[in-house]
Amino acid sequence: MQYGRGIIPASAFSAIWFNIPIIYLHRMIDVKLLRENPDLFLNSCRARGYGTESVESFFNLDRKWRELTSALNKTKHDKNVLSLEISRAIKERRSPDAIKDQVKELNERIRVMEEQVTQIESDREKELLMIPNVLDPEVKTCRGDDNNPFLRFQGNATVFREDLGEFMTRTENQGVFTEIDYRPMSHVDLQEKLNLVDLERAGKISGARFYFIKNRLFKLELALINYAVDFLSQRGFSVVEPPLMLNYDSMARATDIETFKESLYKIEGEDLYLIATSEHPIAAMLRDEVLDQKELPLRVCGVSPCFRKEAGAHGKDTKGIFRVHNFNKVEQFIFCEPEQSRDFHAELLANTEEIYRSLGLSYRVIDFCSSELSVLNARKFDIEVWFPSQGKFREVASASNNTDYQARSLNIRYRSKDGNRFVHTLNNTALATTRTMVAIMENFQDRPGNSIRVPDVLVPYTGFDTIGE
Repeated sequence: MQYGRGIIPASAFSAIWFNIPIIYLHRMIDVKLLRENPDLFLNSCRARGYGTESVESFFNLDRKWRELTSALNKTKHDKNVLSLEISRAIKERRSPDAIKDQVKELNERIRVMEEQVTQIESDREKELLMIPNVLDPEVKTCRGDDNNPFLRFQGNATVFREDLGEFMTRTENQGVFTEIDYRPMSHVDLQEKLNLVDLERAGKISGARFYFIKNRLFKLELALINYAVDFLSQRGFSVVEPPLMLNYDSMARATDIETFKESLYKIEGEDLYLIATSEHPIAAMLRDEVLDQKELPLRVCGVSPCFRKEAGAHGKDTKGIFRVHNFNKVEQFIFCEPEQSRDFHAELLANTEEIYRSLGLSYRVIDFCSSELSVLNARKFDIEVWFPSQGKFREVASASNNTDYQARSLNIRYRSKDGNRFVHTLNNTALATTRTMVAIMENFQDRPGNSIRVPDVLVPYTGFDTIGE
């Protein structure tokens, strides 16, 4: 099961989280907003295709909590009154025993009621965790990848004539293309022909979906990383190499762990997991901190290997280096004030688009349907590059606005004139090297498949302009 795919009842969330210690539960939504505007959350759940049981259960528990808290406060008040009576009786030389018996009875009732209040608070917090982020009002209510709204196409794609129908459908007849009468060589064949990747020997020592990157393709990978880092550095991003492992608490706070749990590599005997993306350590690095308002926006570029089991991708892209267990990625991350997050979401998307445009790759941008978003996302865009040998657009980057949902879990705030407020967090891939190298191999090869042209912007980083035999 994966969040954001199909109709998922709230009860399913409880099954996921039932065994997580309460110390790891961290509220992800604005409870004040939930109480003031429950329909906002109910409608958001329905649009995602989720059940509304958790929202309804929260209000039932909240009502019980208020009633029981009121009764508890009254009982404590009654006890205080009796305590004063005991003092008065002693002063008046009357026996306080009967009153003490009443106080003893009230103490037991208070103990039971306090336990009940604590249990209700715990149950209520668990229900809050099951409530996904509120959708951005511009998100289209729809289901299925095929219904994700198309926003735009950029570039001039090389399209085999047999793939024109697919290309024009996916670009809503807006795509610009150059028609060819042959299908380009797949990157799997090309990388073997040009001695660029060794899958067989990697499989011998590590298993499927591992690889040796060799020769000029390795230098191209370094060039991609350095180019993306320079690009983002010039746009105000500080560059970090994050830890490659996170403890469970940090991972659970930073992400929708259900989405990643089948992909995460656990370190045996340690409370550590290999990171699936540098987004998670970057998000977690400011946990429990209060920033100065003048520090925002904080733009961070993370460069790291990423490790994923790809457990849910059996049979998909089993050949080549498109879908692998470890790859290098340059990530964008922004911490900002709530009023600015929409603009920064557009900025992150524009950065990645400019990178892929500068590489000379053709792509389309889609806006995710309501049911296709993870529980963290208020809105998400995908960039999909055209792969001519496959005759398909394939995803290379996702730009997500998580508003304050992730920050609440991580308890990241900033000081403002109105008091401490939660930041908004956003992330987007600048580029993942393996998929980008596949795109370059498929788009910039010559017809015989004897060489690959290096994108012009990378030549200063590689020191050569072709990769060939």
